[in-house]
Amino acid sequence: MTPADYNLAELNKETRIGGEGLTVDRAIPQIDMSDFWNRKAEITEELWKAATEIGFFQLVNHGIPAELIDEAFRFSAEFFDLPQAVKAQYPLKPGTNSGWEYMAQVRPSTGTPDHKESYQITLPRMAALWPTGEELTGFKETQLAFERHNWSVAMKVLSCFADKLGFAPGFFTDAHDPMKPEYQSTLRLLHYLPMEDAKPEDFKAWRAGAHTDYDCLTLLHQKRDQGGLQLCPGKDSEGRAIAWTDVPAIEHVITCNIGDMLMRWSDDKLLSNLHRVRMPKPGESLGGRYSIAYFAQANTDAVLQGPEGKYEPMTAHDYIQMRLGANFGSK
Repeated sequence: MTPADYNLAELNKETRIGGEGLTVDRAIPQIDMSDFWNRKAEITEELWKAATEIGFFQLVNHGIPAELIDEAFRFSAEFFDLPQAVKAQYPLKPGTNSGWEYMAQVRPSTGTPDHKESYQITLPRMAALWPTGEELTGFKETQLAFERHNWSVAMKVLSCFADKLGFAPGFFTDAHDPMKPEYQSTLRLLHYLPMEDAKPEDFKAWRAGAHTDYDCLTLLHQKRDQGGLQLCPGKDSEGRAIAWTDVPAIEHVITCNIGDMLMRWSDDKLLSNLHRVRMPKPGESLGGRYSIAYFAQANTDAVLQGPEGKYEPMTAHDYIQMRLGANFGSK
């Protein structure tokens, strides 16, 4: 696969950064979201600095109950433990971003499938895609509650960016309205496959190859001692990674990154930067890695138009379909 295969600048850049690169330590900003509405001006400045300088940050005191996070992870593990034949009843279908997939996402950076399986929840598109109560009692109830809590946190963060960009109050909340059929934000349960029986050559691959996200904002929940996430906040003139940094896996802390959609919407002020999930290093756990990501993606009919008009207007539907077509084109 070559850069010519993609009619999208973001993906052409990804094809050039599949190598290991250098690793350096960097501080990942941690932002306290407590007493949000009274402290919003202060929080806004901290978020803006992180999003325009490194493109990644972590949220503490974000308001999602620890018990709900733990419950979502428990049910995620129980779903992935279901027999393959049961999970196959709920397949990811082209263009839906909903359902179960197994080693199906091929990154332009590597040309090989990510070493993982996932189950994606995009609410208006979940017909016949939920496991039954008999198969997994409590799963749907928990994930629906968790999805809405993540939406709320994402909208608070995006409201801060709206203020800095000069958009009206509630601008991004209206553009991510979960009550409309055009809603396309996604909760994604992720299971990176265990490596206990892997061959030495298997460790030369990536659990998830280097990429940028194509949403507005990603909220990532991680489990303690299940690290591997790395970020690269800089690229050279050819789009190649300069240096990578390990992101600590801290339970009940949300790791956030800006996506390509919001970078475009902000006239490139907010940075959508590269990240990947590496294989375990010697001495690290070889077991499975579980994470849960919430991708805040504007409703399909929302029009992406930055305050300065740097790019031509484009609907969120058209933008997401370009990215899905590239990363899932074979499905």
